[in-house]
Amino acid sequence: MARFHPLPVAAVDRLTDDSVALTFSVPPALREEYRHAPGQHLALRRTVDGTDVRRTYSICSPAPAPDGAAPSTLRVGVRLVDGGAFSTYALKEIAVGDELEVMTPAGRFTLDPAPGLYAAVVGGSGITPVLSIATTLLAREPGARFCLIRSDRTSASTMFLEEVADLKDRFPARFQLVTVLSREEQQAGLPSGRLDQERLSGLLPALLPIEEVAGWFLCGPFGLVQSAERALRGLGVARTRIHEEIFHVDAGTLVAPAVPAPAHSTVTARLDGRGGSWPVQDGESLLETVLRNRPDAPYACKGGVCGTCRAFLVSGEVRMDRNFALEPEETEAGYVLACQSHPVTEKVELDFDR
Repeated sequence: MARFHPLPVAAVDRLTDDSVALTFSVPPALREEYRHAPGQHLALRRTVDGTDVRRTYSICSPAPAPDGAAPSTLRVGVRLVDGGAFSTYALKEIAVGDELEVMTPAGRFTLDPAPGLYAAVVGGSGITPVLSIATTLLAREPGARFCLIRSDRTSASTMFLEEVADLKDRFPARFQLVTVLSREEQQAGLPSGRLDQERLSGLLPALLPIEEVAGWFLCGPFGLVQSAERALRGLGVARTRIHEEIFHVDAGTLVAPAVPAPAHSTVTARLDGRGGSWPVQDGESLLETVLRNRPDAPYACKGGVCGTCRAFLVSGEVRMDRNFALEPEETEAGYVLACQSHPVTEKVELDFDR
């Protein structure tokens, strides 16, 4: 089970005018709990006016080898969101020495390093998990290559410029970088403009032998990820080779049609080895019902994006409002996002431990 621990802030590095990197020190007794795969994320928690506020940020530092020492530090990238309760706090208030509540690593937008060619299409802060994926892969696998196609508004707004440049210096023959700026012309490279489906459909085959890419990693705003997926599918790439993570989805995007709910419904949930049954109040998600009775239930974004609240549907039927975290094979296997699930049957049983 994912758990929160207080971790001290070891460094706050300004990346751009609207983004920072936070580095946390991990005490020796907790290091195994914070062992992570490349591409995973952390949920950070604080209390604002009595309300529990959680936000998920990807780890940008390399992942440890399975047989290596667990990390003594963890680094995440945070970009300011207009009106964001946590990102504003991160950019304006967090200082070295502060302690933050940090959840142990989670997420399945990961790569188990292996020889081969891999590629990523990222936008904005979508570089964060891919930086960890690419750095870990290239450092651990001499037979691996990586192509990074990144889209940013301007060079001044580009996160982790130095870290990506370091990858080019360290692995010149195995790391390919393609940069597109949507609002600024470059002296060299591709013309400015958005990376939409049409543009990607022509660009990707010109850059890479599409059929040889073992895995595609798409991360960033919903529109970019959707355009990249459609372009790849149109080029004949199998869905199983496409991995996606979305950082932000506008409210109301692709909400499932409403299904009449039963007049009375009960959710039974197993969590950390213990179970219980509780009535679902009108309009509640199953996560909200469980949280009223088990505050230790796992969640982070409550928006169907991070996947922290994933649970196995043991019995009953549910309607998920949105799902931007689970792969099709996960939903086919019976997993749901508790934060987006509403009961369709009078009894629903979830298992958070599977």
